[in-house]
Amino acid sequence: MLAKRLKPMALQARRLYVELMFQVMGRAMQGLSEVDASAREEAKSLPVGFLFEMKVMPAGSNLIVEHLGEGYLKYLGTTAPRPIDLSIQFKHIAHAYMVVSFQEKTAIAFANDRMLVDGDVSYAIRMTRILNRLEAFILPKLVASRAVKEYPANLGLPEKVVSAARIYLKVANLFFDTARAS
Repeated sequence: MLAKRLKPMALQARRLYVELMFQVMGRAMQGLSEVDASAREEAKSLPVGFLFEMKVMPAGSNLIVEHLGEGYLKYLGTTAPRPIDLSIQFKHIAHAYMVVSFQEKTAIAFANDRMLVDGDVSYAIRMTRILNRLEAFILPKLVASRAVKEYPANLGLPEKVVSAARIYLKVANLFFDTARAS
């Protein structure tokens, strides 16, 4: 009896967690592009105005990021101003939860057919590299090693700490800007 009551609450908790993580990830991708030259270099090959979306199917949580040019990304929230160029879609909230709670690597989730890519696969690979770089910076090494395909060998502790602090500060500023605008 208790299990029947707890199951919907657990599903709701997962939904809220995924939604919060998408908001943090979107803002962190913008912050990463402002802080890290390697991430900007990776994003430079994307067309200006390129829209990237990550979402839970069919109409769950999502995040939208735009490439402004020169490798800079901007978090747009959940509404796209025009058609999406690349969409990475999780087939179920449980699959998204596994990835954003760092229990399963993005590459493993894709290999296990837990997500779809709608758009150019080469752009999807670039965006996955940017997400992996982000996770390497903002997560402790033990967690990041489980979350990314390959932890960057050249990422030293001083660079990681300074960059992570700058990214988190930018995320906090973007949250405050959103709260002020509301």
